[in-house]
Amino acid sequence: MSLVYRIFAILAAFVALSAPAFAGQPEPWQMWHQTAGSEMMARIEWFDLYTFWFIVPITIFVMALLLIVMVRYNRRANPEPSRTSHNTLIEVIWTVAPIVVLVAIAIPSFDLLDRQLAPEEQPEMTVKATGYQWYWGYEYQDGDEISFDSIMLRDGEFESAGKGDKSQYPRLLAVDNEMVVPVGTVVRVLVTAADVMHNFAMPSFGLKMDAIPGRLNETWFKAEREGLYYGQCSELCGRDHAFMPIAIRVVSKEQFNTWKSAAANDLEGANQALMAEVDQANDNMKLAENE
Repeated sequence: MSLVYRIFAILAAFVALSAPAFAGQPEPWQMWHQTAGSEMMARIEWFDLYTFWFIVPITIFVMALLLIVMVRYNRRANPEPSRTSHNTLIEVIWTVAPIVVLVAIAIPSFDLLDRQLAPEEQPEMTVKATGYQWYWGYEYQDGDEISFDSIMLRDGEFESAGKGDKSQYPRLLAVDNEMVVPVGTVVRVLVTAADVMHNFAMPSFGLKMDAIPGRLNETWFKAEREGLYYGQCSELCGRDHAFMPIAIRVVSKEQFNTWKSAAANDLEGANQALMAEVDQANDNMKLAENE
């Protein structure tokens, strides 16, 4: 099973690297998950496909049985109903077969759940995410006093925020201040709420945790590639539930350290400098690809 996971993780990483930058957002008419940005999400995708190939034959088999019964054993075809009361072989099969299927699904399911609850590596940093009606607040809990609110950009605010490129900063998902984390780092996220229940969800990382007032829930993620990833509150929390997106910017460790040092005193300036550096790197990459 571990070998299968590794193979799928390699394939997912290849797809991620070949995808355009800032792919951690929904696409029009999207039928599958967002591009995996972490190994955990790659594992979730593998498990999703794994269970899919159980569901399809079972569904086809049940539909076939129903059609056979409706056609062959209806009242017109069988005016004299069968007196058969039981069949030992059939009863054994329909008892044993579901048990085998459930065991085959349960083993990788419990393994995935265990990995989600207990990371193999110790977290290197901790961020507290607090849900409010209707925005998110972040607090870095690693010595430096960095805390800020992350509020969705409204129409007319994109240009003044330097986020006019809608391919990177889509409407209803872009925020004024993103959570910034380094790539390849295990990040512990402490999730809570200040008023009503919210839910901190980031599809590209396979991340989903309830934010409950008076309770501190814990989850984690490890981003495997740089980029800007979007999620949303996934718990109906009131009037503006649909307007409290989550944005996580994953950068290199050097860029993160520079941002963190500056953000302690000037968050807006640190964000602008980081955006300029990231945009410059993306422009250089595009020029290199065109040459």
